[in-house]
Amino acid sequence: MNRIPISVEGYKRLEKELDELKKERPAVIQAIKEAREEGDLRENAGYDAARERQGLLEARISHIESRMIRFDVIDIDTLQSDRAVFGATVTLEDMDTGDQKTYTLLGPDEADHTKGTISIESPVGRALLGKREGDEISVQVPKGRVDYEVVSVTFQGTAGLK
Repeated sequence: MNRIPISVEGYKRLEKELDELKKERPAVIQAIKEAREEGDLRENAGYDAARERQGLLEARISHIESRMIRFDVIDIDTLQSDRAVFGATVTLEDMDTGDQKTYTLLGPDEADHTKGTISIESPVGRALLGKREGDEISVQVPKGRVDYEVVSVTFQGTAGLK
């Protein structure tokens, strides 16, 4: 079974989400019951909406639970290295434009590029793993091939997460 790295904070967020989803179950079941009591289920929008919500709720609960047993929870506040690994904050420079981007490398269940975090399983994340300051990478992204230079590799721990 493949392990999935996740930060302590990411794990806590998923635990909280799972708890909230499970607490929502009784309300959804009650909504289905009430809608069923209204009569004809073929033209009952309330029933359809409640059943759809139940399906989405159960799917998300199942997804989180199936992944939680595979998580390798890592305290990113304790990590140090001169290489880009899980938990590292890496600054890249686009070698064509000179633009710089800074990302923290996390697992797929907590990465959010809008918050400055990317998955170690993403194309850029995979290319960065094991790299040091001064190394160059070439990555195929939706807009084409991009060449980056690793400007810095630091470990900021939870303070580096936005």
